[in-house]
Amino acid sequence: MNKDTEHALVKVPEVTLLFWIIKIAATTLGETGGDSVSMSMNLGYLVGTIIFAAVFVVAVAVQMKARGFHPFLYWTTIIATTTVGTTLADFADRSLGIGYAGGSSLLFVLLMASLGVWYWAMGTVSVDTVSSPKTEMFYWATILFSQTLGTALGDWTADSAGLGYGGSALVFCTLLALIALAYYWTKLSHTLLFWAAFILTRPLGAVVGDFLDKPLNHGGLALSRYAASAVLLAFIAACILFFPHRAAKKAH
Repeated sequence: MNKDTEHALVKVPEVTLLFWIIKIAATTLGETGGDSVSMSMNLGYLVGTIIFAAVFVVAVAVQMKARGFHPFLYWTTIIATTTVGTTLADFADRSLGIGYAGGSSLLFVLLMASLGVWYWAMGTVSVDTVSSPKTEMFYWATILFSQTLGTALGDWTADSAGLGYGGSALVFCTLLALIALAYYWTKLSHTLLFWAAFILTRPLGAVVGDFLDKPLNHGGLALSRYAASAVLLAFIAACILFFPHRAAKKAH
């Protein structure tokens, strides 16, 4: 197998500033898009979860069949994880009555278990090893847990902890800034820092999404969920179309 073919088998993008910009936009879209279906359309959290879970399964199946990295397909799958994560977390927290603290705790345990099993099976959880169906399964399961945890964690800090949307966004931005400093100024594992940042961008997107569409008397801007989702989707599409995207370099 030549180097070009080997490199093409890596199914995830190179982690750059553009990656994080699109990731935050995608997580924000997950919040507004999920709420559009479950709340604005009055379908409820359970029906919304079933709809988005079906989209997620199809997207992952297509992603796994692909023979290389395709930006639109990859980010479509990421958006699918954010939307199903939104409705699933809301269903657990609100409909099942687990609460934000209980939901966040449960999802954190599931996320750590997913990363642990992945590491035990493959010897690493680095994203530049995502080039086989088995690794992809671990990758997307871990992302799904992280996106769902992020929704619950964002709601917990904004509502239960009383920080509001602005305060919560400031907390998560500060944590992400600290991770960026650790990346450049410490010898901490870059894999560990990647997953920490990946997890924390989700609650940031959740509180930003809630800030955009929640009523004024709840601290939001009361914007249309449909309009906010359309703008975010257009922004993500523009980022994919007008900026170069490369697959991550395969680990050796």
